[in-house]
Amino acid sequence: MSERIAVIGLGYVGLPLAVALAKHMPTVGFDIDERRIRELAAGHDRTHEVDPPALKAATQLAYASDIAAIKGCGIYIVTVPTPVDGSNRPDLGAVRAACRTVGKAIGKGAIMVLESTVYPGVTEEVCRPEIERASGLVCGQDFFLGYSPERINPGDREHTVERITKVVSAQTADALERVAAMYAKITTGGVFRARNIKTAEAAKVIENAQRDINIAFVNEITMIFQRIGISVFDVLAASRTKWNFLPFTPGLVGGHCIGVDPYYLADLAQRLGHHPEVILAGRRINDHMGPYIADQLAKLLAVQERPTRRARLLTLGLTFKENVPDLRNSKVIDVIRGLESWGHEVVVHDPLADRAEAKHEYGVDLLPSLDGLKDFDGIVAAVPHRDYAAYDAGRIASLTRDGAVIADIKGMWRHLKMPPRRVRWEL
Repeated sequence: MSERIAVIGLGYVGLPLAVALAKHMPTVGFDIDERRIRELAAGHDRTHEVDPPALKAATQLAYASDIAAIKGCGIYIVTVPTPVDGSNRPDLGAVRAACRTVGKAIGKGAIMVLESTVYPGVTEEVCRPEIERASGLVCGQDFFLGYSPERINPGDREHTVERITKVVSAQTADALERVAAMYAKITTGGVFRARNIKTAEAAKVIENAQRDINIAFVNEITMIFQRIGISVFDVLAASRTKWNFLPFTPGLVGGHCIGVDPYYLADLAQRLGHHPEVILAGRRINDHMGPYIADQLAKLLAVQERPTRRARLLTLGLTFKENVPDLRNSKVIDVIRGLESWGHEVVVHDPLADRAEAKHEYGVDLLPSLDGLKDFDGIVAAVPHRDYAAYDAGRIASLTRDGAVIADIKGMWRHLKMPPRRVRWEL
């Protein structure tokens, strides 16, 4: 059996993985988005996760949107999104579709490895029947399953797929060793063999749920300290002097992992008859953070001296985190909608986000630039992109009028002296 690899889904996770694999073995990157395939073939990655020189150097990597191109591979790795629906229930549509694609291409002896974050049981209970139906083959006899959770953090150039420890699992001992050998070739962090597939799935989903709960605690104490007039950032600076204090910070919890994955674990728990109190409490707090910030700012704006109640506000940043173009599940939109519900006019700028995607996903018309703009009643510094963090007092003054509110959600301007006659607000 050839160990030619197929990576299904070339997003933030799949593309860096495919590029890393292609350094060691023939690899096909498959995606149903033909525009994405054309861009990658031309050396352009719209996610900015892989630099053009690295794409060019991946000479063993082929791109395809035709299933015929992935037939005969030894290992198929599925790296598609696992979002939630409008009721915060797991949406496995992309996983099911990817498995059907694999089923149309997979041959005897091959392995399908799922990397997408799921609740324990999905690989064997959802992927298995989809592949069997599409292929006519028998799982555990003709083909095998594995799971290796992705740990990509968009924009993180330190903890890349080639440096992290890869957790691996598979149906059989032989399949496990094949999967482990493949991942061992691409990472200096080594591989960890989980006891079984469900264990590996569980390990991934609790990694993100743990972060969500810790951030929720910080967000809740932020709300408490706001009532007594102290900044949580000042409190955290003091607390971090203790050697074992965990350095979490407050803010908006969005993105494709932390803001979503706890719902996968909660859904499993509820179907098993267990009410997940801590997990859902953390989600409620973090999901409420955007409206909370909007309400606090609206109350502050109401006491500022302006000729009209309707403030004209500039929001800096729309992506879910700093220095990436990723707009998935961004909670900045909750702040924007909250301020608009108070009657304020909000315009948005983001130097990294795709304007068409922002319009499609959120109905937001991103400003093409900030040139010539001035006299805003307030700035909502929502995402600490490098460009924004580099602003000085003069730049802030040029954008705002006297009496303007400067809301620094992530504290990127904490140590910057604000221009005269501006009101600083921070968590």
